[in-house]
Amino acid sequence: MGQSISIGKYAAAAWLALCAGAAIPAEKASEHPDFTGVWTNGPAGPPAAPAAAPAARPPAAAPAPGAAPAAGAAGARPAGGAPGGARGGGALPFTPYGKARRDAYTKLTGGTDDSPGKWCVGGGMPGAMLGAGAYPMEILQTPGEIIVVFEAHSEIRRIYFGDRNAAPEDRTPSRSGYSSGHWEGDTLVVETDNLVDQVDQATAHSEDAKIVERYKLEGKDAQGRRILFVEMTMTDPKFYTQPVTMTKRFAEIPNGRALPYECTAETWYERIEEMAKKAGVPVP
Repeated sequence: MGQSISIGKYAAAAWLALCAGAAIPAEKASEHPDFTGVWTNGPAGPPAAPAAAPAARPPAAAPAPGAAPAAGAAGARPAGGAPGGARGGGALPFTPYGKARRDAYTKLTGGTDDSPGKWCVGGGMPGAMLGAGAYPMEILQTPGEIIVVFEAHSEIRRIYFGDRNAAPEDRTPSRSGYSSGHWEGDTLVVETDNLVDQVDQATAHSEDAKIVERYKLEGKDAQGRRILFVEMTMTDPKFYTQPVTMTKRFAEIPNGRALPYECTAETWYERIEEMAKKAGVPVP
């Protein structure tokens, strides 16, 4: 009996040691911000800093008529380009080849409602990130991998770290490309390549495009929601004369949940109706 109790004690100690060892990756993961959550469109600018106690000082002089607002004042534009545009919100710096390709696509599809989304094709990169928000995205973070699930089209993106990365020869080109991440302090840096030619995006690009993203938490807004700032810089010598930088902010939905998105279901139902009509029978 005493021997059984001793064995039980050793087994319990071994089990606790094993649990402690299994917890190490989670502890290491806590060294970096955890972006896990469901995210929707955020504010145009960073959340305002808490107001400091007012200091005794004379009132500020009124601005001259027609003067531009000071940086950070109401009406001032935040730094960075609008989603889908170059930094500063200007026109995209297409090369002649890139412009010809994009213009040809626009001419072909102009006046129609045809788009990748209509045919249940995911946005790809960087379109999926720029378009996420109205349909939220969910981020699931582990030490070796971050999974981004876009509610629209149930599109999934995977970002690998360290040894979780596939060998370069095993990386399959796709609309979302292949993404590898690393940390620079509290900033997540993601490098994406192995993209395919996508002239059907507002930020059209060739298969040679490369995207570098930087993710950083900016604190909380007035509603207490965490704000995630993302800067994306895309280089593609075939399509652009210079790098294109895009920015976007996301706000976390407290206890949020992504919903199912069965894009192809309606197409299937319509096909059944067509078959029944052609056969002259009621829809089953």
